[in-house]
Amino acid sequence: FMIGLQGTKELSDSKIEKRTIQKGLLLEFHKDSERSLLAVVERPDGKKNWVVTDQNGILSSIKPQQVTYVVPGTMDFDCSRIAEFLEKAQDLLDPTILECAWMELSEKDKSVTVEEFADIVYGSKESLESYCAHFLLSRDIVYFVKVESRGSSIYQPRPSAQVDELLRRKLAKEAADKELEEFVHLLKSAKALPLGSKPPKNSWLMEEKVKQKIESLQAYAVDVCNDEQRRMAGNILKAMGFARTSSAALKLLINVGYFPVHVNLDLFRYDVQTTYTEKVLSVAEELLVDCPDSDKHVRKDLSNLRVYAIDVDEADELDDALSATRLPDGRIKVWIHVADPTCFLQPRSILDREAMHRGTSIFLPTATFPMFPERLAMNAMSLQQGTDCRSVSVSVILHPDGSIAEYSIENSVIKPTYMLTYEGATELLYMNLEEEKDLRILQEAASIRAQWRRSQGSIDTAMIEPRIKVANPDDPEPNINLYVEDQTNPAMQLVSEMMILCGEAVAAFGSDNNIPLPYRGHPQSNTAVSAFAYLPEGPARSVANISVLRAAEMDFRKPVAHGVLGIPGYVQFTSPIRRYVDLLAHYQVKAFLRGESPPYSAGDLEGMTFIASMHVKVARKLHSNSLRYWLLEYLRRQPKGRKYRALLLKFIKDRMATLLLVDVGIQVTTVVAAGKVGDEASVVVEMVHPRDDILSVTEIAQDTEE
Repeated sequence: FMIGLQGTKELSDSKIEKRTIQKGLLLEFHKDSERSLLAVVERPDGKKNWVVTDQNGILSSIKPQQVTYVVPGTMDFDCSRIAEFLEKAQDLLDPTILECAWMELSEKDKSVTVEEFADIVYGSKESLESYCAHFLLSRDIVYFVKVESRGSSIYQPRPSAQVDELLRRKLAKEAADKELEEFVHLLKSAKALPLGSKPPKNSWLMEEKVKQKIESLQAYAVDVCNDEQRRMAGNILKAMGFARTSSAALKLLINVGYFPVHVNLDLFRYDVQTTYTEKVLSVAEELLVDCPDSDKHVRKDLSNLRVYAIDVDEADELDDALSATRLPDGRIKVWIHVADPTCFLQPRSILDREAMHRGTSIFLPTATFPMFPERLAMNAMSLQQGTDCRSVSVSVILHPDGSIAEYSIENSVIKPTYMLTYEGATELLYMNLEEEKDLRILQEAASIRAQWRRSQGSIDTAMIEPRIKVANPDDPEPNINLYVEDQTNPAMQLVSEMMILCGEAVAAFGSDNNIPLPYRGHPQSNTAVSAFAYLPEGPARSVANISVLRAAEMDFRKPVAHGVLGIPGYVQFTSPIRRYVDLLAHYQVKAFLRGESPPYSAGDLEGMTFIASMHVKVARKLHSNSLRYWLLEYLRRQPKGRKYRALLLKFIKDRMATLLLVDVGIQVTTVVAAGKVGDEASVVVEMVHPRDDILSVTEIAQDTEE
């Protein structure tokens, strides 16, 4: 409907009447940032404030600046009539009035007071009509703007272009509010469902508007959100009655079934690539179908050797294996056979670049994310039992003292005889079977190598390390399998020594042939190895040794002495399927074996190693965080009051010490009453919260243990 302008006087010249607050007046005031209420003035409260009775019958004291409007003509207003007044006002509050009035007033560019507006649209300036005019104008965000306020208010019509833009924004906000309301309804419905009936995660990602909101909550939960995601997540949490915190967002996402209870937030926090692009997968599949061996004519047939592949029982990628024999002159010859993934790859190819930008395979208690597509990494590239496998074999003849007498590197074909776990290999060693003499020769080689390295100043860093495998991580109570590895285990020491021997031989090969390689070094510590000889062998001494280590070094032109390992040079070479820097060494060595120039200069290697190492750091952080989470979850499930054997590793301050829970492999901090580094103690777990990374233990006094 159209509204005719009432009266003929110039509205903008109207005098603004200043009203004072007094007893019996009806007024509107700001209760808080979101609510305005009607109230009747009762009496003064001090020099400036007033006691009022609001529309809900509540008595409160208000400041003058809280007053937003004094309703005219309401002297001695009875507060019991406020409800009736509001009910009558509802009949007059038609929002379309604003648009009609704006159209007429904007044509004449006239400003109006509240009462004049009431006169124009309602034909009356009485208290009810004036209040309705104030209500509409003060809450209007489209048609009018308040330009002056001196006890009363003047409203000016906005320009047409501004109104159009504000209308567009208003409609957009209304649409967004409706979307939010619908999304909150979805969340509440999902939250109410039993655990096994929650909607699947992908159902939240099918519709773009829903996807945006759920991803905003996800970004908020992992604390990596942009401003828009933070705003949206905050609105959702508020509408759901949750606090605006990342932990509240996480709890909500778990409650609706979007995240499993034990979700690994680091995968989102560090933006870990857990899948491959179609292009990369396509290239990998092509290689699986057709990959001729360019080195076939120069591969040495070593398939007659007895080959031992020893690794953890859940190893997915098998990079290396070992052989040994005793020569007629009594010396030992060992072979370290390494998988040959470069026969599938070209430097700078799509798969190579993908591997560089991953840097390493990621090993978590819940999953493995290989550096190469899974079928390629775990099948074609890996060594397989009883199958002819392409490999690069590093052979070394040892002097009786354990130093290298001769070495060679060649392309080969091997047929792995045994796939053994560390536990299985240790058992075979203890059985001392005649038919496994090659394994005993390997153990002897490892023993004399360890002695030789010690004579060269090597430092013992062997620890007790936990390993966890979680079979069904998406379940609320998944199965946790804990293995505690003692790195002094005979089979682990055997493998470790052979890997170090291989690294030394490859460094020597690179040095002798002037090949740029990623040479690793470690300067000798300023503290003598003997400084910690008083500590018992094992974790306590290892922790002390590690505490004084200097920073590692790398060179890409020549070997650097590795003081920690006690060898003149070292190149990581034995894990080319799972470590990109090992793969770089393979490219360089294999090119030399073919009589070609190395594909990469020392500068190239340095740049690519830097890129890969950044991703390796993230992978290590992911692994350590996830391992600790599941160790804490394991401890949370143990019977309350269970006693744990602990080893005192070091003192931090006074009697505050770091302990190692020997049967779990986790380090804890607590106060100990007595004892020295290397001593054993007993502790109980007082409190453990995996999600908040909280673990609190208390020592049990020796005389109360029984």
